[in-house]
Amino acid sequence: MKSPLNYLKQQSWFSSFRASFLRNPNRLLSIKATFVIGVLVILMVSLNLPFYAVTLGLGALAGALSETDDHPNGRLKSMALKIVSFAISSFSVELLQPYPILLGIGLALSTIVFILIGGISERFRGVTFGGLLVGIYTMIGTSISPVWYLQPILLTSGAFIYGVFSYITLRIKPYSLLEEQLARGFSALSLYLNEKSKLFPSDKQNEKEVRAKLALLNVQTVEALDRCKEVLNSYGESLKDKKPLQPYLHYFMALQSLHERAASSHERYDLLSSNPLNNDLMGGIRQFLHELSHATQNFAECLLTGTTYKHPSALDWLTKTIHNSIKYSDDKPSLPLKLLIQNLTQSHKTLKNIHKNYDTDLLPKLEQDTSSYLERLKAQLNFNHPRMRYAIRLSISFLIGYAIYKYFHIEKGEWVVLTILFVLQPSYSETRKRLFQRILGTFMGVVSGVLIVQLFSFSGQIVLMLSSAYLFFFWMKRKYSISIIFITIFVLCAFNIIANKGVDVMAPRLIDTLIGAFITFIVVRFLWPDWQYKKLPKLLSEVIVKNTAYLKAILNEYKAPVNDDLTYRIARREAHRADNALVMAWQNMQLDPQKHQKLKKTAFRLTYLNHALLSYLSALGAHRDSHKQQALNILKFESLILKALDEAYDWLTTEDKGEINTIKDSLEEISIQLHTKKEASLNIQYSLLYNITEVTIQILEQAKLFKQTKTD
Repeated sequence: MKSPLNYLKQQSWFSSFRASFLRNPNRLLSIKATFVIGVLVILMVSLNLPFYAVTLGLGALAGALSETDDHPNGRLKSMALKIVSFAISSFSVELLQPYPILLGIGLALSTIVFILIGGISERFRGVTFGGLLVGIYTMIGTSISPVWYLQPILLTSGAFIYGVFSYITLRIKPYSLLEEQLARGFSALSLYLNEKSKLFPSDKQNEKEVRAKLALLNVQTVEALDRCKEVLNSYGESLKDKKPLQPYLHYFMALQSLHERAASSHERYDLLSSNPLNNDLMGGIRQFLHELSHATQNFAECLLTGTTYKHPSALDWLTKTIHNSIKYSDDKPSLPLKLLIQNLTQSHKTLKNIHKNYDTDLLPKLEQDTSSYLERLKAQLNFNHPRMRYAIRLSISFLIGYAIYKYFHIEKGEWVVLTILFVLQPSYSETRKRLFQRILGTFMGVVSGVLIVQLFSFSGQIVLMLSSAYLFFFWMKRKYSISIIFITIFVLCAFNIIANKGVDVMAPRLIDTLIGAFITFIVVRFLWPDWQYKKLPKLLSEVIVKNTAYLKAILNEYKAPVNDDLTYRIARREAHRADNALVMAWQNMQLDPQKHQKLKKTAFRLTYLNHALLSYLSALGAHRDSHKQQALNILKFESLILKALDEAYDWLTTEDKGEINTIKDSLEEISIQLHTKKEASLNIQYSLLYNITEVTIQILEQAKLFKQTKTD
């Protein structure tokens, strides 16, 4: 007799539903949190303990919000820290509640401590945020708590119950976190490849627009790669036998390789597109990138669903067609176009053979932060450190919000403090985005919640509450404003369940949200605002340093390649991070006040040019294995280019350094020599070094304009 589970697995509709569910990682967190909250709420309500039901549910909610991406052993440590943190925070609020001044001071000081501890590691960051959240939840529920010690116990118990359930589900499938993070990385790369296909063909204006979008998509891809690395390190630290990690390390290295090739540029695309002889090939490349994008997304979904990846036959067909087109054509394509096709072909082979060629004897090393917890904490104990400033801003905002709530006796004024916690972000631009989303989401949640809740019975409101919890978690990382709609409905139902006052508290919730948002805006606007244009000099110099290090690492690979290219991969990652910082400065500048956007056009040009430079560097790195025999031809330019880049950094970081003309002259002289070599030979390195030099000259031109504007 077949078991019910085996019977279900054989049903096509069940397989389709399961695959659809697993394709979105947000659904798993949503269903876990909703299930635990649902069990706790339904059990307590059935025992006629509504206060217990909602408080345990809030504890589970806080536990889910503060969950970290750790190996199961690391998850246990995280859970232990979480329980201690939640208990201390909640008991402290209850004990200090009769003494408002002490509670306000304690809230402000503990906020600074929590935020700085959160900066030590990703594991601490989630736990300390949860500690602050539980403290505020305790403030909200104090007035209706039967006895002072009940809330701390219930909130901590709710978080503990969720943590145990989450740990058990992770133990059932211990490598699911790795699969999820890798899937996010491949999905981000898929979007990048799809956008890049728009460059085939393109004109000069179109290329600028697409490159700007690619720079933003590159931010997502690099962040996804960083998250993969962190989770891999977490597993690596916890496992004595590293063999089970081999497939995931292999996928991670493949993802890095695919990203490097995807980010590569061999020539300006408008120049390639302007040649009528390239029309057919450009169309073929566009289709190739589309198919590669679909294949990459398909592999991401296979990681999530546990199904076997099948490489699309369309890519095999396109590869043969494009290569035959070159082979039998009378008009041979230019060298950059040939190498671009070679690059795409290699990406196709990497993805096609991604389940093969595991080398179980050679596990690549991953970059790790070797500094101690104490060293990381000390690094933040500096007023100029962004996290220290954020901690002080949040602390002051809490103090102001709590003081206003107490002085004016604002109904449900604890929500002022809760709003500040969720809205205030480390930068002005991030806070401004979150502020608008919070107000919009709360308003829509209040209006829709008040209208909808009237239609439901008591049991129906429990179902509505749990549905809202699920949708809150589902949308939390996708669209913050939508998630706020559902958490507002969740709160409305919770107050209805406790005391049938859900509708009554919605007006105070909206008013408190507006007050909290206003306080947040004033604090972030006038307390050490980090206007983006002020960051440009440091970001520019950082970009030059990291790109120089990346170029050195590439040239070292040409000289003496090694089995484990950890140094090269670190240099490459750091160059991308510096590029991302420049991109985000340009994007965030658009949210700064108008008078602080005077360098917006310069920031855009720098973003565009540096991403182009990084693309040429990536191409040079991507061909380091297949063109080593030509290395000696280009290494004679190494010292000249690196010297010019070092001088450029010196010029950027030194006040009153004088004119840039000397550096420009050096670079232009190198450019002329490379141009001659480029025209006289088929050496791709000459072509790429020429493009690198040309773009560097343009970046320095923009830096010169920036310095002049700053002086004026």
